Order: sequence, then structure tokens, then C-alpha cells
Amino acid sequence: MELEVQSRNVAMTPRWKTEIEARMDDLQQGHEDLIHGRVTLTKNRHHKKLANVAEALVVVTLPGRHTLTARKEDKTFEEAIRAAFQALSIELRKYREKRAQTEIRLPPMPPHRGVVSKLFPNERYGFLLKEGGGEVYFHANALQGPTFEQLEDGTDVVFGFEQGDKGPQATVVTLPPPIAKVL
Repeated sequence: MELEVQSRNVAMTPRWKTEIEARMDDLQQGHEDLIHGRVTLTKNRHHKKLANVAEALVVVTLPGRHTLTARKEDKTFEEAIRAAFQALSIELRKYREKRAQTEIRLPPMPPHRGVVSKLFPNERYGFLLKEGGGEVYFHANALQGPTFEQLEDGTDVVFGFEQGDKGPQATVVTLPPPIAKVL
């Protein structure tokens, strides 16, 4: 990893530079994929009455152009460096936890199960026999996934329906998800 160490309004001491390098090495132990790091120490000259005049800014770059930043002010540069690296360590942990969480979003499955009972290919509609009884009209436009030509009498389907002018009408018709076999 490439590391830049800079200072503004203050001369960089070897002790601060050694502290920064050691902390960056510690940070890299758990995060080997860090690409670039930059640490800037700034003495805030404008606020003479403030106790916190030492500022440490730590910026690291991760793959995919992700950049994390921590800026801390304190009374001494050692304390500001320590606080900034501690804050960056927390940010890296949160970033890793967020990236580790993967949600697989499946499209919602229609709530009713049934089988194709009648098909009228020339008119592109048919009827479904609901589990528990009752027929539901469907048109080819309600199909999601299978084509009308792929359907046969007895094909298992899942569907959603609503009351139409002439009775129940399917709004969505699709094939049920495959059932995993346990060996």
C-alpha cells in the first residue's frame, strides 16, 4: 500500500511519522486490500483560544474507488493521530459488515396454487383449477415466465387473482419454484 504523510502549519517530527506508519501497519493487518493511505497533520492557527489545535486527517482507499475518512482534533498530535486511526478502524469494520450482508430478494410469489384445467390456444386464454376447488379465468397476458405454448392441461402453477366482471380472473400466473430435494 502506498502511504503519504503530510503536515500543514507544523513541521513533521520523526516521532509522529513513526507513529503514523505503525498505526497504518496495524490497520493493514486486518485489511490487506487497502490501496492507498494519506495522513495529514494540521496545526489550527486560527483558533488560539481553543484547546484542540492538533488535527489528524486519515484517508484510505479500498478497491472499487471506495474511500473512508476520519478527522480528529485534540490537544496533541499523538492523541489526534490515535483518535483518527481508532475512528477509521471502526469505519472499516462497519464497511466490512455492511458489505458482508447479502440479501437475496426474490420476487413475491402469487399466493394461490393450482393446475391448468382448460386451454383455448386460438383465443389465448384458459382456466385454472384452484387448490381447494373453483375455476379461475386467465389470459396469456397474465403469464410471467412460461409462454402460453408451454402450458398443458395439468401444469402446476401459482397465481394471484381478483374478481372480474364475469368471475375470478388471474392477474399473474407463473410456475411454482422448484422444490429442493434433501438427500
